[in-house]
Amino acid sequence: MAVNFKRVSFLLALVMTVAAILTPSVISGKNGFSDLQIHKHLKRLNKPPLKSIKSPDGDVIDCVPITDQPALAHPLLINHTIQMRPSFNPESVFSESKVSSKSNDITQLWHVNGKCPEDTVPIRRTRKQDLYRASSLEKFGMKSQKSIPKPKSYEPASVLTQNGHQHAIMYVEDGVFYGAKAKINVWNPDVEMPNEFSLAQIWVLGGNFNSDLNSIEAGWQVSSQLYGDTRTRLFTYWTSDAYQGTGCYNLLCSGVVQINREIAMGGSISPLSGYGNSQYDITILIWKDPKEGHWWLQFGEKYIIGYWPASLFSYLSESASMIEWGGEVVNSQSEEGKHTTTQMGSGRFAEEGWGKASYFKNVQVVDGSNELRNPENLQVFTDQENCYNVKSGDGGSWGSHFYYGGPGRNSNCP
Repeated sequence: MAVNFKRVSFLLALVMTVAAILTPSVISGKNGFSDLQIHKHLKRLNKPPLKSIKSPDGDVIDCVPITDQPALAHPLLINHTIQMRPSFNPESVFSESKVSSKSNDITQLWHVNGKCPEDTVPIRRTRKQDLYRASSLEKFGMKSQKSIPKPKSYEPASVLTQNGHQHAIMYVEDGVFYGAKAKINVWNPDVEMPNEFSLAQIWVLGGNFNSDLNSIEAGWQVSSQLYGDTRTRLFTYWTSDAYQGTGCYNLLCSGVVQINREIAMGGSISPLSGYGNSQYDITILIWKDPKEGHWWLQFGEKYIIGYWPASLFSYLSESASMIEWGGEVVNSQSEEGKHTTTQMGSGRFAEEGWGKASYFKNVQVVDGSNELRNPENLQVFTDQENCYNVKSGDGGSWGSHFYYGGPGRNSNCP
């Protein structure tokens, strides 16, 4: 029987085309990820919710059963029993006077469309396009190495070429600390490049800066690469090996345990401060539970978010040796010779002061008696003061405080 080779070739081509359509999981997408890889990663991050809430800012908040949250997949937390409240709080926030909300409380936008049920936690849903923006699936939700300011460890002039991260901070070091607190002025700085960010945060640090640094971090940030927009968002971060392989932002990996059903890590916050207009700040308190040893996070005066289990850390399983407060930006244009125009804080220098420059006020540490106190021997540091600077103050209702920030590229910061 004669074989019609043209017909066979056509049928083979047709089969291959149909197979390609029906099996997209083997086709590489952006950055070389296959759809199958994306699907697996999203399944690992997005747990089945009891309820989902669409936020006005475009986020989807999934209300996930508290026992199904990502933290409990960590190898060190397989048999972990969730601690539903700290055994101690340096502010004793459980009193009725503290729990009552204030009219000027900063909130998250998704609250207007609902709330999560009891025994669930709100988790910002990760989408396919979020993963496509990452340099790799393994690094999704992770900071780059050397993103912590090291005032004693390097000369400011060399920072720019070392890692592209710049800071304006207040810090205290060579001590034994069990927590930190501050009121952080909230802005929406302009970020020039998609792979850059601008943030304001507290760092709680232990260990050395080379390979085994332990860090717990919380504050606000603007990062279009991570979130897909330019909104100001609440964030947390942790690492136990100097950003090499452990830790992540928010709940984008296993580790941090959330107990609160009202605040979503990574969720946008409002209202925001305006230049020469109303000023808003968020209160961040991080402290170590003296009984269980976990590091707890409080947002505002009434929201106890959750904790970083002590077992995640080596140095921080005992105490912190350094605390930093301040701003950080990524300057990705340093290799081209031009500084980024990404703003830090309000985008104004510290000298402009109230209503114009961004601030941290009521800067405190938790001491060995588990009490909040004003730090001793506070110092300030900035990488390039012509780009971003810091100016400290003390006294009055603000206690230890500082203004910080700047516009980035300008006539004195080319």
